[in-house]
Amino acid sequence: QVQLVESGGGLVQAGGSLRLSCAASGRTFSTYYMGWFRQAPGKEREFVATISWSGSGTYYSDSVKGRFTISRDNAKNTVYLQMNSLKPEDTAVYYCAAKRLFGTRSSEYDYWGQGTQVTVSS
Repeated sequence: QVQLVESGGGLVQAGGSLRLSCAASGRTFSTYYMGWFRQAPGKEREFVATISWSGSGTYYSDSVKGRFTISRDNAKNTVYLQMNSLKPEDTAVYYCAAKRLFGTRSSEYDYWGQGTQVTVSS
């Protein structure tokens, strides 16, 4: 069982930056791939980024590649999402999630946080 709690969301102007954090409970954090997803009003939840167990491997959606960076600190049981050059279309509720293997589909993930709101004003 893994419990996830996101933080760091807020309101930012276009072009600004935010860093999201996701704290995980349990001693098995380092055995999970971690992912970030987002869901805008009226839209389906979409994949943003994922990171491997050790943090050596990352993968991004085309819409955030080059602007967002996912990282993790296994000693702190925390995964991060650094978001730079934010755009109004990045506005969404951002969720972190955990699964044992690589994946980009939300249906494949076993554990989810409650989400944190990110709003980017133009």
